[in-house]
Amino acid sequence: MKGQHFMTSAKSTKTIKKTLRKKVAKPTQAEAEEAVRTLIRWAGDDPDREGLQDTPKRVTRSYLEFFKGYDVNPVQVLSRTFRDVEGYDEMIVLRDITFDSYCEHHMVPFTGRAHVAYIPGDKVVGISKLARLVDIYAKRLQIQEKFTAQIATTLNEVLKPRGVAVVVEATHMCMTTRGVHKHGAVMQTSHLIGSFRSDPRTRQEFFSLLKVPTYQNSPR
Repeated sequence: MKGQHFMTSAKSTKTIKKTLRKKVAKPTQAEAEEAVRTLIRWAGDDPDREGLQDTPKRVTRSYLEFFKGYDVNPVQVLSRTFRDVEGYDEMIVLRDITFDSYCEHHMVPFTGRAHVAYIPGDKVVGISKLARLVDIYAKRLQIQEKFTAQIATTLNEVLKPRGVAVVVEATHMCMTTRGVHKHGAVMQTSHLIGSFRSDPRTRQEFFSLLKVPTYQNSPR
């Protein structure tokens, strides 16, 4: 794969819970629209010209969709689990979960795919909930490293599995449309918990399924 870049940052459950509890007071709709008008003027255009008159409303409506993840509790999404799995205790992998997120440094998109795996303890969760978990964290201002860790840590906290692994591959518009203008660069991050981190065979099986020749030895 192009542009491989794997990271395994430590993210505590305490920090995740603190993030979930924190609420930021929202401005009014009128204040948000006026902020867009200000940016249009700052960019050098006239927000009162015909083509831009409704732009503040359109932008604020689109932001409700772009950042709807702030209004959803990921723990609650994973709360419905199933214990009747007839002893299944092997790896569960959901690959190629597409997502669109937004860089918290430049507020431009980064898009890609997430691969989520876990080895169940005594319960599993519906596969659609794994995709929803990715979407919840994607629909927030993010950096890819934090995004990857949040998915893994939340899944680990709720399911209490024997291991969790998350790999994210993404292209960042802050790299392609500004700054260094490097098209085609792909950033890859990973977060491993439990047996995926401690057992080289489990780790290798997971990355082999993704066809990623990384972590032959212990992860960094």
